[in-house]
Amino acid sequence: MKILYIHQYFKTPKEPGGTRSYWLAQELIKNGHQVTMITTDPKATQKRREVMIDGIDVIYLQEAYNQDMSIATRLKAFLGFVWKSITEARKQKNIDLVIATSTPLTVGITALYMKWFKKVTYVFEVRDLWPEVPIQMGAFKSPLIVKPTRWFEKTIYKNAEHVIALSPGMQDGVIKYIPKEKTSMIPNMAKMDEFWPREKNVALEQKLGLNPNSFKVIHFGSLGLANGAETIIESAKLLKDNNLVEFLFVGGGSTEDKLIEECQKYQLNNVKFLGRFPMKEMSEIVNLSDVSMVSFKDLPILYTNSPNKLFDSLSAGKPIIVNSAGWTKAMVEDYKCGYYVNPNKPQELVGKILFLKEHPEVVIEMGQNSRTLAETVYDKSILCRQFVEVIENVKPDKLK
Repeated sequence: MKILYIHQYFKTPKEPGGTRSYWLAQELIKNGHQVTMITTDPKATQKRREVMIDGIDVIYLQEAYNQDMSIATRLKAFLGFVWKSITEARKQKNIDLVIATSTPLTVGITALYMKWFKKVTYVFEVRDLWPEVPIQMGAFKSPLIVKPTRWFEKTIYKNAEHVIALSPGMQDGVIKYIPKEKTSMIPNMAKMDEFWPREKNVALEQKLGLNPNSFKVIHFGSLGLANGAETIIESAKLLKDNNLVEFLFVGGGSTEDKLIEECQKYQLNNVKFLGRFPMKEMSEIVNLSDVSMVSFKDLPILYTNSPNKLFDSLSAGKPIIVNSAGWTKAMVEDYKCGYYVNPNKPQELVGKILFLKEHPEVVIEMGQNSRTLAETVYDKSILCRQFVEVIENVKPDKLK
């Protein structure tokens, strides 16, 4: 099949950010399909750039975006990409199937256009239950916004030939509108060949200014409002005088500056903000750490999350501490690869960190359980095959 893949924030392993669409596209190509990716380049100096990346025909469109934007500016960026992606999509010849992946949900407009006006079926991938996330976070309050955005969500799901959700909770949100048999649950994926346990890179540890003797707790990836990383800072305050525990933040986002200011205010020398790194360097830093922290705000809708950092932490063979009372809590507890802590009780996180610090044999055992779970259930080699099976069962000529 000739597949048009629409993902506003497509990233390759050479760039910071989530790479799920890259690996899925690679698996599609390996199975004989052609993939054209329509995405954005926020730093682009030209309106359109087309380049072949590892067999993927990638079309970069100029559309600025960052997490510091206001809601109104973000919406403008979302709709800007919709207009440009529709203009680009309608030029493509002989497309058999469209795959559209959120976020944002607005990429579904391009998929709807291709179905209604070009008679091309589409598969929609749900990475967040939008608009429920901004509603519960307080960004959408007016019924004049809530009602039409929920109608829009329902319309996208109902018109899709199939919907792929990234967690059981997301799938539950989708089947409120469509039959379960039209959905699949394929979570984010571990990348065993990108994150794995090995000898620590001592030179990198020195370069980053880290204490070689400390017990290191890492939070890597986004630092947006939904991550609620301020709860980790509260725990760091309680460990301020313990110079053998370090908190590492790798990545960035809209709350980073505020978090840094809080650490400076309380002179928290035990917290390090290391910045953004491509996957190769990120993997080295994760390997330097002893335990991985996966943090989210305490909102029911965020219990449905499927965070990349959790699956990369499994692959890296790290114990994982989660503070979201959803399916990730059940995962780490059932497979004995980590702990759940209440995000509103920073002393709980402190207690688990100190316990693991004093019990290295538990760290080793949980790390081994994490790696085994990655290898047997969540590795990309397994989940990408599942994705391709779903795509190949879709009838691309149904509307033609």
